[in-house]
Amino acid sequence: MTSALVVIPARLNATRLPRKPLADICGKPMIVRVLEQAQNADIGPVVVACDDESIAQAVRDHGGKAVMTRADHESGSDRIQEAADAIDPARNHDVVLNLQGDVPLIAPEAIRAAFAPLADASVDIGTIMTEIREEQFRDDPSFVKAVVTPLGSTAYRALYFTRATAPTGDGPLFQHIGVYAYRRAALDRFVALPASPLEVREKLEQLRALENGMRIDVSLIDTAPMDVNTPDDLERARAAVSAQ
Repeated sequence: MTSALVVIPARLNATRLPRKPLADICGKPMIVRVLEQAQNADIGPVVVACDDESIAQAVRDHGGKAVMTRADHESGSDRIQEAADAIDPARNHDVVLNLQGDVPLIAPEAIRAAFAPLADASVDIGTIMTEIREEQFRDDPSFVKAVVTPLGSTAYRALYFTRATAPTGDGPLFQHIGVYAYRRAALDRFVALPASPLEVREKLEQLRALENGMRIDVSLIDTAPMDVNTPDDLERARAAVSAQ
């Protein structure tokens, strides 16, 4: 593999936390915190794909690179494809890694883990998961479950993703974490496909890939990164950064 182009999609408006990418976390906007963690992963150049000039300016003020994208994209995948084509029209990077802009504490190792499955040429998309260890989250539909088959100690092939509690029987359950490393051709194909029946039913975009025969492999990581969706989440992130 060549290096990945890491793209962080960022929309200014969020229902539960207005102007979320610009929320201050100990002196830096949240989007800049995510940018720095992506740079620390050291798998390739990092760019923020945004829909508002205020986000782009905040990124540039902290030495980062930003590209403006259309405001009407339906998903982050559409936004990162537009950004990748703008930043790398010669397609020098054969992998585009989609990192959400609301995970300011994600470990660089977790980002690298999403990239790792693409060492196998037959894999279209790499992603990550962690074991669900707290009983109350096993049946929580907001914890998306990855149904996988093992390929090694920390490497798995995805068979399905679901909001249900699956699989049944003895054994661990795994929470899927929405960080995706796409081969460039796989990203092009994915965004060109219509929404699939199970994607619509489960409200899980990654099922579009599986329903169309694309291969997703998953790396197991130790802990899930905290995402920031509410004012309470933001306070927890600030406390965590302060404690570092």
